[in-house]
Amino acid sequence: MSMKDPGRTKSIPHSTQRAAGGRRQEARGLLLAVCCLLLIVSCRKEPIYQLNDVGIGPPSANKDQPKTNEQYVSILYANLFQNGLNASEVYGIGQCIESIGDKELAREVIISNFMNKPGVMIPSDSAMRADIDAFVIDTYRRFLVRDPDEAERTWFHNRIEADPNITPEIVYFSFAMSDEYCFY
Repeated sequence: MSMKDPGRTKSIPHSTQRAAGGRRQEARGLLLAVCCLLLIVSCRKEPIYQLNDVGIGPPSANKDQPKTNEQYVSILYANLFQNGLNASEVYGIGQCIESIGDKELAREVIISNFMNKPGVMIPSDSAMRADIDAFVIDTYRRFLVRDPDEAERTWFHNRIEADPNITPEIVYFSFAMSDEYCFY
């Protein structure tokens, strides 16, 4: 009976060691090839896009000068009647606004008087409802001298469509009383 030496390990044949070393080298070579391939594929020059400078701010941001009473009356008359008011009438109405302490109240009265005069150019309710978007755009251009942004256009469209009591007169009155309308 032979006894084995417990401290002695089996020796691996020399050919097996070479095969294992060759496989390791192949794995290293394959890993190096994959890394090089990834490096080549992933390193590309980023495209450069040309961007236009766009001002950020509300559309009425440039309107910072208040209209004089005479300017307000003259522009309001032109917006409602599509023609000018003579100088003496502009002066008289301007003096009327000055004599009343509350300018907002005076403007409400003037707008009401203008709207009740014959010859005022206001679209009919059916024309407004036939093409609400065109009405909103035209009203913004007429009173505020700008196009509405998408949110304003959508809000007015939905509001006019949902409420049958809104008339062109109410919309025009609202625009003429707006803070933005009082500035240029």
